[in-house]
Amino acid sequence: MSRFVFKLPDLGEGTVEAEIVAWHVKPGDVVAEEDVIVEVMTDKASVEVPSPVSGRVLAITGAPGDMVPVGAELISFETDVSAGAGASGGMAVAGGAGAPGAAGGVGTAGAGAAGASGAAGASGAAGAFGAAGASGAAGASGAAGASGVGAAAGARGSGVARSVGSAGAAGAARAGGAGSSAGASSAPKGVGGAGAASKAAGSTATPLAANGTSSGAARAAALSSSAKAGAAPAHAAAPPAAASSTNGGANDHARMAGRVATSPAIRRRAHEAGVDLTQLAGSGPNGRILREDFEAFVSSRSGPKLVRSRPVELVSNQPDTEEIKIIGIRRVIAQRMSEAKRNIPHFAYVEEIDVTELESLRRHLNSKLAKGAATLTYLPFIVSALIRVLHDFPQCNALYDSERNVIIRHRSVHVGVATQTPEGLKVPVVHDAQTLGLWDLAEQMRRVTEAARVNKASRDELTGSTITVTSLGKLGGIASTPIINAPEVSIIGINRAVERPMVVDGAITIRRMMNLSSSFDHRFVDGHDAAAMIQALKERIEHPATIFID
Repeated sequence: MSRFVFKLPDLGEGTVEAEIVAWHVKPGDVVAEEDVIVEVMTDKASVEVPSPVSGRVLAITGAPGDMVPVGAELISFETDVSAGAGASGGMAVAGGAGAPGAAGGVGTAGAGAAGASGAAGASGAAGAFGAAGASGAAGASGAAGASGVGAAAGARGSGVARSVGSAGAAGAARAGGAGSSAGASSAPKGVGGAGAASKAAGSTATPLAANGTSSGAARAAALSSSAKAGAAPAHAAAPPAAASSTNGGANDHARMAGRVATSPAIRRRAHEAGVDLTQLAGSGPNGRILREDFEAFVSSRSGPKLVRSRPVELVSNQPDTEEIKIIGIRRVIAQRMSEAKRNIPHFAYVEEIDVTELESLRRHLNSKLAKGAATLTYLPFIVSALIRVLHDFPQCNALYDSERNVIIRHRSVHVGVATQTPEGLKVPVVHDAQTLGLWDLAEQMRRVTEAARVNKASRDELTGSTITVTSLGKLGGIASTPIINAPEVSIIGINRAVERPMVVDGAITIRRMMNLSSSFDHRFVDGHDAAAMIQALKERIEHPATIFID
């Protein structure tokens, strides 16, 4: 056996360990090269690891949730699977002369003997389901000749007993005496068992077959046993009829004694409703009062009708609690959120923005699109405005390196877009967003968020953001306090847009309003700077033409 050990590879970017999220194989599985064998999670992304070889899985290391260091044994394979399969192939095994008997499909027999449920020849060759002759030649559809040893039989199949235990007409075993060939005529189907094997072999027949030296005696004994067995059901059927007659008499006697035949539930309801059951004529067997009889009687009476109570709901047997292990993306989310909230002094700032003009522009642009094309949302407009505002507020487009205690300001804007996925919250990134126009920016945001949702985002698409925007769309609420995506220092939250009455130039009018809820790392972004940045963003959004002016 050739054993191949696969160790956890270096997944890049200084990864020293990875968490096992899910195994896609188990010991014993046969895999092809490049088949996905395991999903692991680093601090950066989820990675599907392919098999480096083809082979059978011998062992795996770790369970979901376990951390495996880079370079540690992950899985081992047997690579010479085809050779191993060839060596162990084959269903029938041939035995030598005088062997304990080759394996038949169902039963086995010793040298020169025939089993009642399958047989093997004396010289050794065994049929897969049939029987072999005494010299090793397989009988095609019945008995095989004996070479002075014993008689062997096996016809078309395993020879297992049919119906009441006998071997069937076509596949029944025929037994002959010592040194003679197997029997002659067929036994009646479904009646008799078939013959005994050589007395020297000491084989036994099926339960209904008699041991003997001639096939005629065996058939006679089988027919006799069958006749006795066939007579039994007639006697067994008598007691139910007698019981029925007895029960009918008992019910009549009960009615004569003043007792009414009905169920306990009907008796209880009759007691609650004050109904005398002796006044009812039952339509059931022997005059038994059924539920329909009772309800018809109650509904026919004058006065208040009986109100049926609702059945009591049964208490579920399901446990009240469920334990879920925190692994994979959920573990990374929990770890990063806890660290951000614990280490970063968040400063929240909420501002109200009039997006009436922006909504008008958005609708106009969408009306020009071809049917079925992806429409524009508020997000690409707001991000386009944010990109231009950050040019004047570089302290908000920065990362904090805690190990070196350094703030790194970026001229390029790499926008992270908080995205809800089936696995949990992810933040795919549009790199160099400042180089993209409105339509390209919208397309790239759709692309990376969809890749994140279907777990197809690359490592680069999930790392490297310098500022994050988060929006719940229609679920955005009035205000929120988003948690900063460390090591960033700013996050912009977009809330729901709704129409509200507002005072404009001294008059009440309906305007479409939206709140921006933002958070800043107060260690590196002062309150004044944060407020000034949001006010500059507000001005561009409320006058959407300025979004496209540098």
